[in-house]
Amino acid sequence: MESPFCPADAIKGDADFRLIETFGYIPGQVITRLDLHLARLTASAAHFDIAFDPSAARRSIAAIAGEDPLRCRLTLAADGRVDVTTAPMPQAASQWRFAISQTRLDADDPFLRHKTTRRTLYDQAREALPKGLDEIVFLNNRGELCEGTITNLILTTAENEQLTPPLSSGCLPGIYRQSLLDAGCVTEAVLRPEDLANARQIRLVNSLRGEMQAIWAADGEEFASFA
Repeated sequence: MESPFCPADAIKGDADFRLIETFGYIPGQVITRLDLHLARLTASAAHFDIAFDPSAARRSIAAIAGEDPLRCRLTLAADGRVDVTTAPMPQAASQWRFAISQTRLDADDPFLRHKTTRRTLYDQAREALPKGLDEIVFLNNRGELCEGTITNLILTTAENEQLTPPLSSGCLPGIYRQSLLDAGCVTEAVLRPEDLANARQIRLVNSLRGEMQAIWAADGEEFASFA
């Protein structure tokens, strides 16, 4: 019999392992969706048996300051250490163009449900983006739509339903996605490439950037088989 998967054992010896939350800082405004970020971090910390003090994280976040908008990255190490780093806010974009990767995700990979530093596949895909593409969307080993390298996917159907892939397809419980689910604006549903082709609208979303209208470089276009 195979030994059961133990999340704490899976990260032993990985000194670089971190849980990650990324969000925006706007001078004079509260951090948007902060409670959802901390709730996800708390759940992931418990999953990997990492000590986490949300109040300490809030104090670190409260110390963020600056006259310009910032991209903020909160990390939690395996020893419970919290760090916050900042960088300039990425340029806003109302529209992104994407292709589907030939690489397939394992829908049963437990790391897909947690935002961690174990994201080599995603980082490599972003680094290899050719000119004219802003994002790569992955399918799982069952041919179901999952997520982009840094985004979740929302489809508007011909019947005006707002749908997003379920976590069981192998995607991260994104914070912006979760806010839409909590508000009753979207519903989880297993989706496939043909649903992209039939969609009235496609959006790519994340907590830092919000919503981007999305254009699929579909079959017959130059990026259709991007790997």
